[in-house]
Amino acid sequence: MNNKEAHARIKINRLLEEAGWSFFDGKGRKANIRLEKNIKIREQDLDNLGEDFENCRNGYVDYLLLDSSGFPLIVLEAKCEEKDPLDGKEQARRYAANLGVRFIILSNGNIHYFWDLKKGNPNVITRFPTPESVFQLNRKKPNPDRKRNNIDNKDNTIIFSSRLIWIKL
Repeated sequence: MNNKEAHARIKINRLLEEAGWSFFDGKGRKANIRLEKNIKIREQDLDNLGEDFENCRNGYVDYLLLDSSGFPLIVLEAKCEEKDPLDGKEQARRYAANLGVRFIILSNGNIHYFWDLKKGNPNVITRFPTPESVFQLNRKKPNPDRKRNNIDNKDNTIIFSSRLIWIKL
């Protein structure tokens, strides 16, 4: 890891902690962040990677965020500050598919995207989602026919998907 990537990771670490994610057990909660998780890449994924990755059999998820039971919830792909976070989009999608993960965060420490794979393309976010907000989002089954900002009539929740804000009426 070079200095530019390390600088981006310091910012990402801070943003994760500010959002309530934890690297270590303590203060009544368990660690819910794993770093550099080795992931076996499936044969079909290698075919999709093309010539640049012909000899690659393993990959490393930069950050794996876990739910309260310790299961993978979010893949966070980190890039150095000079790179567009979207450069890691397909790599993160493959990791998420291999892990059965629905959510991805793409970040270079300055620009961040949250991506719900069941809803469409990544959306720019200004801060990282809290574990609780993602747990709630994960429980909801997305309906592709709903518009971006709307009211879910079943539980009167207003959903602002681009900012991950939930308001109970």
